[in-house]
Amino acid sequence: MSSYTDPAIRITLLPRDTNSAGTIFGGVILSYIDMAGAIEAHRRTRMKRFVTVAMREVIFHKPVFVGDLVSFYAETMSIGNTSITIRVIVEAERVAESGERVRVTEAEVVYVAVDEHRQKTPIKKAVV
Repeated sequence: MSSYTDPAIRITLLPRDTNSAGTIFGGVILSYIDMAGAIEAHRRTRMKRFVTVAMREVIFHKPVFVGDLVSFYAETMSIGNTSITIRVIVEAERVAESGERVRVTEAEVVYVAVDEHRQKTPIKKAVV
């Protein structure tokens, strides 16, 4: 990751985010992945509106536990005429245990730029 020390999002997950097995719901992680990717798309292009069109190859490597400090790192993989693909790496710092940092999830997310009428709009190459 090019900005591995600068996460798009960093959060400690709470008991309300757990499933019956006592680990964090995958859907909670997916929601933060989507937000982190959108933050990167906005930062990279300076465009106002994007919609998520695909989450590709989401891989859950290890569980996330209550109290883990979870960091979502995002980098731009490619930019097309109207779309941008962002890779998001999720790391958990096991604060309550060893303090070890482990990769827990990764995904590629595709966003499409839209205008105020929700119609596809070109990504301005000069801004990128």
